[in-house]
This record gives sequence, structure tokens and C-alpha cells, in this order.
Amino acid sequence: MVFRKPPDGGWGWVIVVVSFFTQFLCYGSPLAVGVLYLEWLDAFGEGKGKTAWVGSLANGIGLLASPVCSICVSSFGARPVAIFSGFMVAGGLMMSSFAPNIYFLYVSYGIVVGLGCGLLYTATVTITCQYFDKRRGLALGLISTGSSVGLFIYAALQRELIELYGLDGCLLIVGALSLNILACGSLMRPLESPSSLPPEKTCVDKVPDQYFVYREKEKTVEENISILEKGYIDEKCVHNVPDCKQESILNKNVLSSINVSEKDTYKKKVVEQTNFCKQLAKRKWQLYLTYWKETMVLFKNKVFSALFVAILLFDIGGFPPSLLMEDVARSANISEDDYYMPLISIIGIMTTVGKLILGILADFKWVNTLYLYVTTLLMTGVALFAIPFAKSYLTLAMLSGILGFLTGNWSIFPYVTTKTVGIEKLTHAYGILMFFAGLGNSLGPPIVGWFYDWTQEYDSAFYFSGFCVLLGGFLLLLAALPCWNACTNQSSKLPPNTYSYKVASNA
Repeated sequence: MVFRKPPDGGWGWVIVVVSFFTQFLCYGSPLAVGVLYLEWLDAFGEGKGKTAWVGSLANGIGLLASPVCSICVSSFGARPVAIFSGFMVAGGLMMSSFAPNIYFLYVSYGIVVGLGCGLLYTATVTITCQYFDKRRGLALGLISTGSSVGLFIYAALQRELIELYGLDGCLLIVGALSLNILACGSLMRPLESPSSLPPEKTCVDKVPDQYFVYREKEKTVEENISILEKGYIDEKCVHNVPDCKQESILNKNVLSSINVSEKDTYKKKVVEQTNFCKQLAKRKWQLYLTYWKETMVLFKNKVFSALFVAILLFDIGGFPPSLLMEDVARSANISEDDYYMPLISIIGIMTTVGKLILGILADFKWVNTLYLYVTTLLMTGVALFAIPFAKSYLTLAMLSGILGFLTGNWSIFPYVTTKTVGIEKLTHAYGILMFFAGLGNSLGPPIVGWFYDWTQEYDSAFYFSGFCVLLGGFLLLLAALPCWNACTNQSSKLPPNTYSYKVASNA
């Protein structure tokens, strides 16, 4: 597939709009799953830790499967993947309305909806990057706010739908709304050059076709020879019986020589095919070894090693509030009459504000993005420690806003990764970090829920969450201190393809 130069406008703005609404429609319910979490607790009577797996899987499985999602978009294109994933998200939500137990929800809501969201996220980011170059940061920033706006609106929408139509009706309606993803996906026109010729097939694509064509030709030759042989011999035997045996022997000798040459050609083709498969397997193995060598080189970078620990601990401790904050308010015996706005909606709108403000700050040359990211981690840990002391709606709303704003540090995470490993290693490093982020998203809420099941209160759970986030922040801060660079410069030279974090000394 040959692509034109990114137009940085035109139909690209349509792509931005539909990508925004795609993320809005697919991530609205999974991010606002805290409203549904309360209903599932009452409906199935399971423990908080077991019930929390539903929302954590829906938000984490897409990140865990990010390599698979990338392969699907690269192989089939953004538009087919978006349309197929729209069916997955809508179907998963509708199936969840008929869930007889919590284990059914693990599959329908956790895996099906979560994987559909991961595919849609990859498709929207990929198609947007194809249409934009100079304005790519602006375009990606606009579509990334779709999930935060979805969290803000869906939290109130799902609460209202549950009151009017019940849990099952709410999931059916939300699933029907998700079908609009199909319309958005149909507008994701690939940026192809209409005058470009289809690329010539590679050797890998040609060999199977040649092999099957050759086998078909060989079969045809054998069948035709047998038919001709039978007809020729029958005709001779009818007209000249004495010469029948002689002609038959002669024809068999000729045909046997033809069959021998065909068999030799077939053997040569088999040998060529076998050698090709061996070379292909050898090349794949070399690529596999190269991938792991590059991965080991990345982990030799102290800042990158600390960064993967920090993102894992941040998602273990920082993600549960967006899922459990409504239940925290109910456990604190806060009356629903005191609610001016769902706490999850506050988290959603402040996450949007945080993404925009932190993204703008990261563009200033005098701002060190790594230290800015570390600051958000440390402040998040302090806010988590303060949750057990919040006993009113006002204090919980303030903490929800603070946590939502700090969660907007996702907008500067690519900056931090780029500064840490370099632009050449960004794709490789970012995929690894997103895998651990998905692992943290999947484990965080169930761990907090298990703490509640053991202690019957959320205090120790959020102390644990705050400790995880603070630990990750301090480890990353220590790894990024300028003294590490000084020690590195005095030691032996770095091996090839190893990157040091030089920005840390330019604060």
C-alpha cells in the first residue's frame, strides 16, 4: 500500500472528528464502569475484589494486547478494523445485559469490550498519524480527549439509564449507542495514492502461488497424458490389431520419459521450497534474537528500567479510584441527595483539563518533562493517602478532581519515553511500557477490592495504593538524578545503541 504525503488538513479533520467520537463511544462505558460496578455488586453478591475484575479487564486487556492490535491494523487497515471492533464493543455490551453471573461478564464485558477498545484505539491513532505530520501533536491531543469526555458524560448517562430502565436496559442502550462506531469507522478513508500501482509481490508471497500452480499443472499434464494415451492406443487397436502392442510399448516409453522429467522438475521445486522455508525460518529466528537483544539494551538504561516500574506501580495504585470512588462514597455513608455530580464525572472532566495543561507545559523548553512526570506521580501518591480521611462529598469531589488532573500525565508519557530512549527506540520501548501499564490496570482494582474484602474498609487499600505510586515516583526520581549521568560518564563507554537520559541535567 502506497501512501500520499500527509495533507495536514482536508479530510484529515474529518478523521479527527470521527476518531474523537470513536474513542468517546468505545471508552465511555469502560472508563465509567464504576457506576455499573455498584449495580453488579448488588446483583451478583460477589466480593469487591472479584467484581472489580470486570472493569479492570475492560481497561487493561486492550493495553496487554497492544502488539496484536498493531498487527491487525497493519494487516487489514484502520477502516476494516474499526468497523469490526465496533461490532465487538456493541455486541459485548449487549451480551453483558444477559449475564447470569460475574464470570460471564469477565468474557463479555472484560475481554470482548476491552479488546474492541484496544483495536479501536490503535486504529484511530494510526489513521490520524497517516493524515497529519506537522499538526500531528494537535490532532492526537484532540482525539485523546474523546475518552475523557466519554468518561464525564457516560458516568451521568449510565446512572440515569439505570434509574429509568434498570441495569440490563442501560447496557442494551449503551450497546446500541456504540453501533455508531460503524458509521465513524466507515469514514476512515485510507490515505492511498489512486494512481499508484500495486506493489510487486515479494518472494515470500510468490512461492506458495508458484508451488500450488506447479502442482496443479503437474496434475493436469498427467491427466492429459493418460487420456491421450488411452485414446491413441484404443484407436490403433481398432484399426490395426497387430501393431497395437508395439505402439503401446512405444507410447509407454515416451510417456515414461515425460513423467521422469516432470518428476525431476517437481523434486527441484520441492528442494527449492524446502530451502526457502529454512532461510525464512532462520531469518525469523534472527529477528527474534535481535528483538530480545534490543530489549535487553533498553533495560540497561537505568531511567527506562525505573520508568517501567513506575508505570506499573502507578497503574496499580492510581487507576482504582476511577473505578471505586463511587463505592468509596457509599461506604462513607454519603447520601445521594448530596451528590451534585457523579465523582467519576469529575475525574473525567479534570482528566481532560490535565491532559491539555500538562501537554502545553511539556512544550516549554525550560520544563523538564521527566521531572514534571515524577511530580505528578508524587502528588498522586499524596492524594491517595488523603482519601481515607475524606468523609464528605465535598472532600471526595476535590480529591477526585486532583486525581483526575494528575491522571492527565498520560499526555506527556510519550515525551518522557522519547527523551529516555530516543526516537529510534520509541516504538519498541513504548510497546513494552504499555504492556506493563495494561498489567497494572488489570491488577489494581482487584487488589484494592481484596483489601476491602479482608479488612471491610478502604483505608488500608488506599494506603497501599498511595505507597505503590510514591515508590514508583521515588525510584524514577533517583534514576533520573544528574549524578547518575556523572557516574556513567566516568565509567566505561556505553555499548552501541544504548541511550542515556541527558535531559535530566538540563533542568
